[in-house]
Amino acid sequence: MEAFLVSTGVVAIAEIGDKTQLLALFLAARFRAPVPIILGILVATLANHGLAAWAGLMVADWLSGDSLRWILGLSFLAMAGWMLVPDKLDDDAQANGRFGPFLATLIAFFLVEIGDKTQVATVALSARFQDLLLVTAGTTLGMMLANVPAVLIGDAAATKIPLKLVHGIAAVIFAALGIVVLVAF
Repeated sequence: MEAFLVSTGVVAIAEIGDKTQLLALFLAARFRAPVPIILGILVATLANHGLAAWAGLMVADWLSGDSLRWILGLSFLAMAGWMLVPDKLDDDAQANGRFGPFLATLIAFFLVEIGDKTQVATVALSARFQDLLLVTAGTTLGMMLANVPAVLIGDAAATKIPLKLVHGIAAVIFAALGIVVLVAF
């Protein structure tokens, strides 16, 4: 259960102000169809984070205890630094009008999440906890907790959330995870 709860919390916090949250705001404003957008986010995240969690298991099997501990600890510390750099929505990530809201969201979210900090965190969490299902479920729930309100609230959410504060808190959480992994793995 720890794998699920930690994965949920880490990704939910890391996702606030992330480019996929900005994408959720963009899609909500563009299509004004929250249910297909939310379902697209869910399916894309399950697929993307499932693959990332599987990669984390492969990494953990390949590396020894000490090297895995150092790589995971340093990767969490790097994630802490990465959280301090705010994201913006890339022009090529914006969905166009050729697809309906579900398919546009599915494709855009899957592609935008490739190499994103939450995907990297999913790999690290899966390597740490050695649990594909609980990590995937947790990181997916974290994505949904951060993005569903963005879809439902729309543009108002972007102006009300102090993103620098949230990014700072997320950086502290990632740094703490990195230190815990380095010290107590």
